[in-house]
Amino acid sequence: ARESVIHPGPCACPSCGGTLRRVGEDVTETLDYVPGRFKVVRHVREAFACRACEGMVQAPAPHHAITRGRAGAGLLAHIAVAKFDDHLPLYRQAEIYARDGVDLATSTLSGWVGATAAALSPLIDLLRQDVLADSDVLYGDDTPVPVLAPGLGQTKTGRLWVYVRDERPHGGVRPPAAVFLASPDRRGERPLTHLAGFRGVLHADGYAGFNRLYEGGRTGGALIEAACWAHTRRKFFDVHAKSDSAIAGEALERIGALYAIEREIAGQPPDERQRRRQDRSRPLADALRTWAETILPQLSGPSDLAKAFRYMLTRWRALTRVFDDGRIGLDNNPAERALRGVAVGRKNYLFAGSDRGAERAAAFYTLIETAKLNGLDTEAYLRDVLTRIADHPARRLGELLPWNWAPLTDLAQAA
Repeated sequence: ARESVIHPGPCACPSCGGTLRRVGEDVTETLDYVPGRFKVVRHVREAFACRACEGMVQAPAPHHAITRGRAGAGLLAHIAVAKFDDHLPLYRQAEIYARDGVDLATSTLSGWVGATAAALSPLIDLLRQDVLADSDVLYGDDTPVPVLAPGLGQTKTGRLWVYVRDERPHGGVRPPAAVFLASPDRRGERPLTHLAGFRGVLHADGYAGFNRLYEGGRTGGALIEAACWAHTRRKFFDVHAKSDSAIAGEALERIGALYAIEREIAGQPPDERQRRRQDRSRPLADALRTWAETILPQLSGPSDLAKAFRYMLTRWRALTRVFDDGRIGLDNNPAERALRGVAVGRKNYLFAGSDRGAERAAAFYTLIETAKLNGLDTEAYLRDVLTRIADHPARRLGELLPWNWAPLTDLAQAA
């Protein structure tokens, strides 16, 4: 927004008292800040009585974003984005609102967050179903989340899992999305349950809990494993950073050559990516393996450098699967990027208040991160969806998914 402040000049010439005529102007601009503004919206429903039959007529009550809630869609969206995108704990939000003259208890904000998650749950369920059942490649990862243990006054370690679909590097048609799911532990049956309906390639790190997904006895068939070159590179990078090892440095250069080719083929269709990987990347990878198998016997077994080589060689088939399929990425970075916000939030709000609170966080992260992947203003998106979702036909709920969404103003203009 822009605001003009006119500074009037003198009415007469200060030197001779003559009449002045305007000959121009000088303009300077300063950037200022207007604090967030609250407003109370009064919904007035006029009542009418029929003079003939004395019947009463009144406009129906408007749907609220949350049941029996006195918070509007804009405020609910702001609270959710502030917590799960800007990583502001609710108690700090309450302090900010109090400075603006509105006292809201942290418990009130928490209740609104829970009610907002419930209102959005049909849309979030639809998003998760779309990603987990209609994708060829998923990038998976997880991170610890402290959760307050009821009655103990201390925290336990829960997990947040993320599964990302991102076909943009190979020009795929499916929209990018990130699905977050919460669990109270890291047992192997968690990813088994999450991915029960998925058929395709899972790009993940070396966590052993994923191994059962790659076994033939899995209902629906085994998933195809793709391992992460970034994790492999990190092993050598850590050794090189600590010891300036020439061998670790050479490993980094060899892996770096693979990444250089990936930068060249970014955005190319899968067939072209596969062809160029076979022509250029595969020979480099084969040479890397031959060199590694020559070097490893010369190293001390317990050394970090030997561990880095063993990490790479034991995952070689999964690491090199990328050269046979142009849809697969070289690393699991899409999933790691999706978890960065969780890591920042964890430092700020320290823990989830309960297992249910962790599930709510997963729901909001799902919608917010997917909106960001699709280039949306997260607060504007949530505000509009919360305004519309209560009245939106269930069979057309997909219109509110981030990749399909258009604000009401755009729809009105199109009509």
